[in-house]
Amino acid sequence: MSEVIITKDKSTLDIAMIVDYLQNSYWGKERSAETIERSIEHSICFGAYLDGQQIGFARVVSDQSVFAYIMDVFILDDYKGCGYGTAIMEAVMTDQLLVDVENWQLRTLDAHELYKKFGFTELEFPERSMAKRTFII
Repeated sequence: MSEVIITKDKSTLDIAMIVDYLQNSYWGKERSAETIERSIEHSICFGAYLDGQQIGFARVVSDQSVFAYIMDVFILDDYKGCGYGTAIMEAVMTDQLLVDVENWQLRTLDAHELYKKFGFTELEFPERSMAKRTFII
């Protein structure tokens, strides 16, 4: 694995690449560019870089105390399987703004094994959870 650099500096984010990736993902295909840009503006964002090129992204919505929701985690296809997903998740879970958060959530169809490395499990009491969605993935 090449040395990956992970930063929360939003000025380094390749917004066009993020928009393109998310609009072609199963979970973000219904989002407009404006919605994606607004979600980045109001989230804690992590960019993963190799040789100055962004290869991955993750964002967190949080009160930085009680609750955090991880969203839009991805590594570009050409770089998958190299440990970069683990690296970006390690950065998220050890970030000083988030390290003391009590409750974390996320949704995934296909990355369960990655998130299990960081202690995520199936909902313990799904009957106590509710959601409101305007569209179904």
